[in-house]
Amino acid sequence: MRYPVPDLPAGTWQESELEVEKSRFITWLCHAHDAAAFEALLVEARRRHPAASHHCSAFIAGPPGEQAAIGFSDDGEPGGTAGRPMYQVLQGSGLGQVGCVVTRYFGGTKLGTGGLARAYAQAVTQGLESLPHRQVVERTPRRLQVAFAGEAEARGWLASREIPVEAADYAADGVVLTVGWPSDTPIDLSELESRLRGRLTLLES
Repeated sequence: MRYPVPDLPAGTWQESELEVEKSRFITWLCHAHDAAAFEALLVEARRRHPAASHHCSAFIAGPPGEQAAIGFSDDGEPGGTAGRPMYQVLQGSGLGQVGCVVTRYFGGTKLGTGGLARAYAQAVTQGLESLPHRQVVERTPRRLQVAFAGEAEARGWLASREIPVEAADYAADGVVLTVGWPSDTPIDLSELESRLRGRLTLLES
């Protein structure tokens, strides 16, 4: 499976700001490869804005459509007016591994439940518009056994297809390369096998 994720280094985030009826909505977005990465963002938002009225949040710590590693919170706003609308925007974006916090400073004018839901959704939508992203490829470990003489050829062939070598185990009769094969791509080693003159074995995982 291939899907876009925020292209932000670990421990960093992107900020944007929206004003609605004198209330400030500060949106924080991060790459949440797991729930802990999102929690770190929430802690940082609270630390930087201790006087804010609310720190509402939503995250998807997995691929788009993930149902287990997700979460959202209204943080004291009326139920269903913040966290869920934020989560729905993240879900609709098609992004995976994304975390979001919207920090609100109350401006003195009540927005009502519908107005709150729209404001929080708009804050996230605005933040996503300028969020950089990159593709993630889910991979499955596969082990290829080659002769010593064929290792460089095998590595070159794998590199040309952007298939990473994750480990190499050397033995008396050759080397076993553990590679991260794209989970959505059928295994076809016929070209490499031809180059190595048959001296290639796909080992059982």
